[in-house]
Amino acid sequence: MNSETNSLKRTARLAGLLYLFWVITAAYGLMFVQPKTIVPGNAVATANKMLANEFIFRTGIINGIISSIIWILIGLTLYKLFKRVSANQAKLLVALVIVQIPAVFITEALNIASLMLFKGGILKALELGHRQELAMLLLKINDYINVALEMFWGIWLFPFGILVYRSGFIPRILGVFLILNGIAYVIHFFTHIMLPSYQALVFQISTPVWTLGEISIMLWLLIKGVKNNNGTQENNNNCTSDN
Repeated sequence: MNSETNSLKRTARLAGLLYLFWVITAAYGLMFVQPKTIVPGNAVATANKMLANEFIFRTGIINGIISSIIWILIGLTLYKLFKRVSANQAKLLVALVIVQIPAVFITEALNIASLMLFKGGILKALELGHRQELAMLLLKINDYINVALEMFWGIWLFPFGILVYRSGFIPRILGVFLILNGIAYVIHFFTHIMLPSYQALVFQISTPVWTLGEISIMLWLLIKGVKNNNGTQENNNNCTSDN
């Protein structure tokens, strides 16, 4: 039993460490790369800024790919952690992670294409202004892809939250936080599509919920791992039917 708990703790801390790396890559893209390379709604200013910081923009592309690889590893590690709780829910969690990956690679390909348009490396027959507008369109398509992905950012947290709640080796409240986190993402997605004028308001309301859910589980997994009690054994007795 002690050996099993230690194994779970190692797996949990690995998941937490991967989650931390993923958060760092997300922060790098959102808080560093975008402000230095994108001027929303202004093709000329974006072209000038991106060309002046081309290396940073290229690191953002690499960062996005690395982030996706980490994302896959998080899903697989969480599967290993929770497969004895419910194999079906753990497989669903992984599936909802994997399904997002192709869209991420499409966005990075569009990023490369937009850079080439700004530099004049492709479609040279087009006037400069037309190339810049087309590049901005590709960047805008990226935004729309991220809006669509937001649904999956939310629903993958449902099986994750359920697994945490049922596990017995992680506090149930963290599972509740994750489910609320997922609901906030889904509400924000539908607001963005159906009621865009309220999107900014819903974003402000949802941000604390997002922080409460994913940041709290990341810190628990990284620092604590699992509880040192008999919850694992109790869970194995109660959940074997899912395997």
